[in-house]
Amino acid sequence: MTSKLIASQRRVLKTTGMSRAPHWCGIVYLVLILCLEVDWPAAAQSPTTRAGVAQEPIAPIPAALGLDPQRLLLGERLFQDRRLSRADTHSCSSCHDVETNGASTREHDTAEGQPKTLNTPTVFNVSLNFRLNWEGNLRSLEEGVERSLRSSMASSTEEAVGKLRGDPEAVRQFRDAYGREPDAAALLDAIATYERSLVTPGSRFDRWLAGEADAITPLELSGYQAFKSLGCISCHQGVNVGGNLFQRHGIFHPLGSPEPALLRVPGLRNVANTPPYFHDGSAKTLAEAVKAMGLAQLDRVLTESQIAAIVAFLDTLTGTYRGRLVRSGVATPQPSPAFR
Repeated sequence: MTSKLIASQRRVLKTTGMSRAPHWCGIVYLVLILCLEVDWPAAAQSPTTRAGVAQEPIAPIPAALGLDPQRLLLGERLFQDRRLSRADTHSCSSCHDVETNGASTREHDTAEGQPKTLNTPTVFNVSLNFRLNWEGNLRSLEEGVERSLRSSMASSTEEAVGKLRGDPEAVRQFRDAYGREPDAAALLDAIATYERSLVTPGSRFDRWLAGEADAITPLELSGYQAFKSLGCISCHQGVNVGGNLFQRHGIFHPLGSPEPALLRVPGLRNVANTPPYFHDGSAKTLAEAVKAMGLAQLDRVLTESQIAAIVAFLDTLTGTYRGRLVRSGVATPQPSPAFR
């Protein structure tokens, strides 16, 4: 609806000569904005009346396909192996608990005894991001694994490979998956392959996109409409509802810690279950985060009803992993087992 209205207004401006009159441009676009703010009936954008899913700025999550099963299984074991850290104290899953929300419940996880500067993003749907980390300074999953070994684990690929080569069972599993003993390339590829499998399709919103009209409630649909009309959708769209561009935070008002000033926009899949929020973990609840975003990024003081509706919509983005809905994190992740 938005694109059609904008195109229509542009045609009017062109044919009437108003494109050269800033005064008339302002009036026309003000009318357009007011139209977008109308609380349209829930049926107005239901799947039964829309021309097709392609009209929506959010796309369903596809299933992870084409992954080598042996390499995936090896990567899963490595993801849980504490020997990848220098002191053999924690694994990737210590901060990225895939049994819950793919992250943790802490504002700042601890790496080798030192709190990390930024909040840990969820590993779910990480392969759908165009860059990795809050800073967006990593371009591939393999690069991300290597950086984590050096920073979070205080180790290196060489050190981790050396430990694995001393384990006959690990050597056998690498030979089965890669036809050779453990090496840096195979180590990074295996964990990256596993991370590519960590997608969470099947959310209620994805079912609505596929045409299941009653998959979301009228309140949730009104929240989605507000999410679009207020402008949230300009940064949070696509298959991961974000994760595909950079943005400055605190455009109108401060939002958490000032650094880093430029961030990769986070994806909002499973966001209802990944508190605390923001790069510094400063927002404890989703309602608090939505309110803060409206003020900081849109210069809007959202009403309680708007916040409630948007939070309700965001709850529909919770997907499934291995047949189970993604759930909120727990205070203490389960100990990570070594190779078995």
